[in-house]
Amino acid sequence: METASRRIKPIIRLLRKRYPEARTALEFGDPLQILVATILAAQCTDERVNRITPGLFRKYPTAAAFARADRGELEREIRPAGFFRNKAKSIVGAAGRRVEKYGGVVPDSMDELVTLPGVARKTANIVLSAGYGKAEGIAVDTHAGRLSRRLGLSRHEDPDKVERDLLALVPKADWLDFNFLLVEHGRALCQARKPKCPSCFLKKLCPSAETFIAGEERP
Repeated sequence: METASRRIKPIIRLLRKRYPEARTALEFGDPLQILVATILAAQCTDERVNRITPGLFRKYPTAAAFARADRGELEREIRPAGFFRNKAKSIVGAAGRRVEKYGGVVPDSMDELVTLPGVARKTANIVLSAGYGKAEGIAVDTHAGRLSRRLGLSRHEDPDKVERDLLALVPKADWLDFNFLLVEHGRALCQARKPKCPSCFLKKLCPSAETFIAGEERP
């Protein structure tokens, strides 16, 4: 198997060919909405978040509205997303910070975004890429972490360390879409419990494929 640095460009080329429309599945209309949706999406499916956010965004159309929200009421509204107390705290805190320091505008830089309560690099990367079309890093969520390890692009579990490995391998021109490509592939074929390696178009470039295929072939 070739080294990761030799495999990364063919991997990206094949992913782009298979998933030409790869983008976040979260539904949003502006940077504020993708920020809130991404906070809600932690340990929750995008589909469930998309059922919550239309009514939420109608009720709280601005950062100021979120900052003024009654915490208990907001918790009830986002309860289906799980971890609703922490998420409500993050949403209200981040909105308040935006109103106080940024005039209600969601910052468009990594350094500023990560100062908002509840916003780490993964959330900031998604806001920048989906909301502003800017690439200052690569978001590492559950799918991106799992596929990075299976594809031999990183050995780490910690998302920040995985991101550092990816930034060293992935051409900067591909940073914007790389998370979305991995997420699409993770949902379609490289699933957590039972990856579909025999039918995967990346199997010749993936150091994990033979192991999974051999496991399926055992009696």
